[in-house]
Amino acid sequence: MTYFQNISKIKYEGPTSKNPFSFKYYNPEELVNGKTMEETLRFSVAYWHTFTADGSDPFGVGTMIRPWDQYKGLDLAKARVEAAFELFEKLNAPFFCFHDSDIAPEGNTLKETYDNLDPIVSMIKEYMKTSKTKLLWNTANMFTHPRYVHGAATTNNADVYAYAAAKVKKGLEIGKALGAENYVFWGGREGYETLLNTNMKLEQDNLARFFHMAIDYAKEIDFNVPFLIEPKPKEPTKHQYDFDVATGLAFLQKYDLQDYFKFNIEANHATLAGHTFEHELRVARINGMLGSVDANQGDTLIGWDTDEFPTDLYSTTLAMYEILLNGGLGKGGLNFDAKIRRASFEPEDLFHAHIAGMDAFAIGLKVANKLLQDRVLEDVIADRYSSFKEGIGLEVVEGKTDFRKLEEYALQLGEIKNVSGRQERLKATVNQYLLETLSTVSV
Repeated sequence: MTYFQNISKIKYEGPTSKNPFSFKYYNPEELVNGKTMEETLRFSVAYWHTFTADGSDPFGVGTMIRPWDQYKGLDLAKARVEAAFELFEKLNAPFFCFHDSDIAPEGNTLKETYDNLDPIVSMIKEYMKTSKTKLLWNTANMFTHPRYVHGAATTNNADVYAYAAAKVKKGLEIGKALGAENYVFWGGREGYETLLNTNMKLEQDNLARFFHMAIDYAKEIDFNVPFLIEPKPKEPTKHQYDFDVATGLAFLQKYDLQDYFKFNIEANHATLAGHTFEHELRVARINGMLGSVDANQGDTLIGWDTDEFPTDLYSTTLAMYEILLNGGLGKGGLNFDAKIRRASFEPEDLFHAHIAGMDAFAIGLKVANKLLQDRVLEDVIADRYSSFKEGIGLEVVEGKTDFRKLEEYALQLGEIKNVSGRQERLKATVNQYLLETLSTVSV
């Protein structure tokens, strides 16, 4: 069955095209710094927002018109698989991602859940045999069902802990069966509402034990892929243990997990933590922990996780700057963990949204690459810290000084002079490169 009958395969037509079902800037085959855009950007479609979300919010019921919603139960799950691979093909999407409960409904028991998952996983595997689209990562949903009201791997209920472990065990097996390139942990309920009833140390110790058991089982079944943690400061809990990259890194280092995990960084989660997207990317990058990205954006006027499709070119440019400095995303990718707005309810809006996001990151890639080629920011940074390349500064960097020597040096100083950071000039320069790149592409 065809679910998007009026939509053909989306092709690159260039910035002058008036066809809303075409890429204006994302040309999968275009080389940027020796790699095709497709190889560098590694776009992924999020199964949950694209095929299961109904547009409901705390103030209203679902609005989405989806041709596959005429089915129920496993028939609905099978129809979603058909629709998914049709969309993947028409978008020419290299990857997709899912939670277990996205692809198949949970049963009343764990066995029923497994029985629902198995035929859908087999169906997806068959579709993947003739599709270019691969599985970027999968994960287990351990936050929606009421059993996780007190958490999953950080719960106070050992029965829930065991159930969550079984779900991840199954998820690892599914990931291996489908050739997933990563496995993600998003701790949607791994946090607390109040310290009045919380044993924080036990909860975090148990979370670490859970991760170590996952590592052990992945090794046992020879599923050797990066594990990814996706930080988020709040929602649904008041305080989540994976607040941001820095907090997550401290946790991994404390529990000797840093060699097995990297971070899957979401733009909207970064802003909820009071950071910029590029800040979180850089903290991960400079610590060798940048694994993958959930590409979306938030609304600065709304204080929650709005998961909008990314269209902010300044943000995509600075994000790609960090990703290129990282040498790319390796086995990771740019996953559109983004949902169309509640009022954008027609099936074709799914294509408009993905086209907008893919074009936005294609522009960011080209601008970031040009900034790096011209060493626009790198030379400024190198010059700004030049005092640490000679004299007393070099001695600090090389560990050849101490407080006594530094005091002796400081006592001989006259007036200390600083040089302007010129951030306004740098922002203007980034804008200039962005506009120049757009005008060059438009010619």
